[in-house]
Amino acid sequence: MTSTLQPAETTEAARRPGRWLALGVLVLAVLLVAVDATVLGLATPYISEDLKPSGTQLLWIGDVYSFVIAGLLVSMGSLGDRVGRKRILLVGATAFGAISVLNAYATTPGMLIVARALLGVAGATLMPATLALIRNLFHDPRERSLAVGIWGATASAGTAVGPIVGGFLLEHFWWGSVFLINLPVMAVLVLVGIRLLPESRSTNPGPWDLVSVLLSLVGMVGVVYAVKEAAAHGFAAGTLAAGLLGVAALYGFVRRQLTLPAPLLDMRLFGNRGFSGAVLADLLTILGLSGLVFFLSQYLQLVQGRRPFEAGLAELPAAIGAVVAGLLAGRAARRFSVRAVVCAGLAAIGLALAALTVIDQSTGYPLLGAALLVVGAGAGLSFTVTADVILSSVPKEQAGSASAVSETAYELGAALGIAVLGSIVTGVYRDFRGPGGTPAAAHESLGGAVEAAGSMPAHDSAVMLDAARTAFADGLALAAGAGAAVLLATAVAAWFMLRGGRLDSRP
Repeated sequence: MTSTLQPAETTEAARRPGRWLALGVLVLAVLLVAVDATVLGLATPYISEDLKPSGTQLLWIGDVYSFVIAGLLVSMGSLGDRVGRKRILLVGATAFGAISVLNAYATTPGMLIVARALLGVAGATLMPATLALIRNLFHDPRERSLAVGIWGATASAGTAVGPIVGGFLLEHFWWGSVFLINLPVMAVLVLVGIRLLPESRSTNPGPWDLVSVLLSLVGMVGVVYAVKEAAAHGFAAGTLAAGLLGVAALYGFVRRQLTLPAPLLDMRLFGNRGFSGAVLADLLTILGLSGLVFFLSQYLQLVQGRRPFEAGLAELPAAIGAVVAGLLAGRAARRFSVRAVVCAGLAAIGLALAALTVIDQSTGYPLLGAALLVVGAGAGLSFTVTADVILSSVPKEQAGSASAVSETAYELGAALGIAVLGSIVTGVYRDFRGPGGTPAAAHESLGGAVEAAGSMPAHDSAVMLDAARTAFADGLALAAGAGAAVLLATAVAAWFMLRGGRLDSRP
């Protein structure tokens, strides 16, 4: 069993004056990851034009980062227990900055996919450490709720800062510049974190089991890859083999954790209904959202013709809603109940996504902006409260494992959402009917269609682009409907699984 905290816990430690400044360093790490995730959507049309990836390669560029993070989070969280969470956070941040440069200067789709995968390795070292160190810094439940709300609000702010800054950069520089914005954030994080963050490690963690690390990675990547390929191309032999390999590896991982004296992940955590309910709610919520979010930037730019900076500003309401709701979520959960706040947030997201099922080429911004605001507010309520539930429902010495599971659910949901809902968009799009002579590349991605239009006669080009944009919007509307169904079903499930759950109010 791992331990996130050092054994001494005193009132002075709980009220340490530097804890809020240290929180600032932790939210910088979250900002680093959030900005990177959001700028990619804006850069996708430019990547398509420059590197000319196929539709499948474009999906891999979008989701391989999440695949790798999901496969390594538990392992890296456990490594942090052993070598120190502060150390693993600072090493990961340095690596994240260095690998961002590799992403920025990728010259082929394959090189960018590999660079995104390596960035996932670095990101996996950052994410478990942030929540676990919050648990270490804040022992008072009300302070911890506020700290988690600030943590979540910063992640949401990153979703706003990323598109706006990224949009500005894309209008003035090449697409690789959106990755280079990680460098100044990383530099501040490392330089300030060295001085302010307290070190935290297990006093007796046991060995870092490399077999468990391999099983976790193979299992996660195998299962998610199989889901992605099955959604896009059906159940081919290779897809089934990858899925079976992934399931077998995850089964072996669970069995091994139950027999190890010091497992990478204590499976008994899932015996807590509140913990399991919060993790499941996070996974399904992100699954329902991520595919839509990934393609929304392309819709704003390539369907509605907005410039990158304007597209970034158009997505701002989601971040505003999430920041405000995240800061109020803990207080609301204490006044009402955990399940009331979480289910209200999930239902709000589901209804907002349902409203987007009417989206087409000419959909006005009032509907888009209002839906994004509601989505952000619902996500702020749900994710902040579930993160607090996950941290507070386990003993302090298990905060590291709990944090890793929470982030794994988030990243796994993102990967599955991009795979499944993204495949819905791609599947509908590929079937559009263009005029005779429409290049095959136009059916691979909307970015490919825009590029191909330049080499076609003017009339045929206009007809082809109209058909492609209509098909893309139709696919997005269908994905929004699927996401709405997932979110509303998750709200119902969370109502039962989080029954009786309340946040602790005692200092």
